[in-house]
Amino acid sequence: MSMLPLTISQRLLTGPPLLLDGAIGTELNRRGVDTRLPLWSTWALLEAPEVLAAMHRDYVTAGAEILTTNTFRTHRRSLQKADLGSRAADLTARAVSIARQAADERPGVWVAGSVAPLEDCYEPESVPDDRALEDEHREIVAHLHQAGVDLLLVETMNSIREAVAATEAALETGLPTIVGVVCGREPFLLSGEPVGEAASVLSSLGPAAIVVNCTPTPDIHISLQEVMCSTDLPTGAYGNVGYADEEQGWVNTDSVEPIAYARHAAGWLQMGARLVGSCCGTGPAHTAELHRLLDTPAPE
Repeated sequence: MSMLPLTISQRLLTGPPLLLDGAIGTELNRRGVDTRLPLWSTWALLEAPEVLAAMHRDYVTAGAEILTTNTFRTHRRSLQKADLGSRAADLTARAVSIARQAADERPGVWVAGSVAPLEDCYEPESVPDDRALEDEHREIVAHLHQAGVDLLLVETMNSIREAVAATEAALETGLPTIVGVVCGREPFLLSGEPVGEAASVLSSLGPAAIVVNCTPTPDIHISLQEVMCSTDLPTGAYGNVGYADEEQGWVNTDSVEPIAYARHAAGWLQMGARLVGSCCGTGPAHTAELHRLLDTPAPE
C-alpha cells in the first residue's frame, strides 16, 4: 500500500483539500464499454479490464489523490441478478487490484473501496429490511477490506437507514470511512428525509467525513450547506452531470463542462469543503480542472 505522510483522516482535518477521482460507470460507457443493467460498470471487470485500467490511470494523470474502486455493483445481491452471486469476493478483489495498480504509478494516491446501496440508488422505496442491510453490507466491506483498500467510500446513500447500516459495517473494519448521501435539488435525501438530519445521525457514528454526491452539480451547494450546519466533521461534494435512464442507467449530456464544473467546486471549497471530486457524467477532464483549481493559490 502507498506510504503516506498523513493518514486520510489527518489529511481531511489538517491538510489541503483532497481530490477524489470522477465517474466510473458513465466514463466506461463513454469509452465504449457495455454498462447495461443489472451489472452496470461490473461488465468492465468481465469484458474490458484493460479499459478500466486505462481509465484509472487517466484519473491519476489528471491529479486524483483518491481512486474509487469499480465495486458499485460487485456485491452479491446485484450479481445474483446475472447468476454471478458466487463471484462477489472475486470480482471485488479484481476491481481493487486494477485500481491499486494504477494508484501505485504515482506516490500519494489512496484506493477507496466503493460501497453502494444494495438496490437502485434512485429508488429509496426499494431499500431492503434492516437484517439484510446489516448482513449484506458487512459482507461487502469485508470483501473490500480483504482486497486491501486504504479506505471505504460509502456513497450515494438515499436513506438514513441504509446509510447508517453501511457506515456501521464499514467502521467495524477499522478503515477510515467517508460516507456520501444523494439528494435532489432541495436539501433532502431521495427518501425525503432532511439531509441535515442524515448528517447529524451519521456524525454520531464517527466517520472520517460526510459528503454529498451524485446530486445535480448546480444545486449540490444547497444540501452541502445543510450538512455543514449539522456536523463538525470534514465535508465534501462530488456532483453529477446528466440524468438517469431505466435501461442505460445513465445518459451523458456534458451539460456541465469541466471549467464550469470547477467553478461550482470553487464555491464548495469556499464554503469549507475538505474533499471534492465529480460523479456520474464526468471524466478525467473534470478531475484535471479540479486539480488546477486546487493548485491555484487563493487570491490575496
